[in-house]
Amino acid sequence: MQIPIPGREDLQINHLVLDFNGTIALDGLLLPNVMERLMELAKLVKIYVLTADSNGSANRECEGLPVELIVIGKEDQREEKSRFVRKFASGVAVLGNGINDELMFRQADLSIAVIGKEGCATATLIASHIVVNEVVDGLDLLLMHHRLIPTLRN
Repeated sequence: MQIPIPGREDLQINHLVLDFNGTIALDGLLLPNVMERLMELAKLVKIYVLTADSNGSANRECEGLPVELIVIGKEDQREEKSRFVRKFASGVAVLGNGINDELMFRQADLSIAVIGKEGCATATLIASHIVVNEVVDGLDLLLMHHRLIPTLRN
């Protein structure tokens, strides 16, 4: 997906990395309207869901979704998520809300902080390019990327 942004280089997004709990799920359950958006986005980019699976429900909730689910360890999650994003040279968009998302936000070409019901860690918020209230708004920015232009143009 190529996104032209006036006054700066075009964004080329090939990979979408999503946090699970607090971002696309609440209390271990996928949020409403997320599935439909992921189905559409999967036609444009490869989607990964990174999670420590604190509620033990990520596998069940992501079943049938066009995503690659990656369960990370309970320790050193910040570095593990950052390392995952770094393995792609470029072309990565990320969505998240937790302190463990901050470093991957700094590695990504486009980082979208989600406030949601859990709130958003200040460090992650500061590392983001864009902040949205709800995850569907962030996913819609990628689906209707003309909405990114007013926020990101120079």
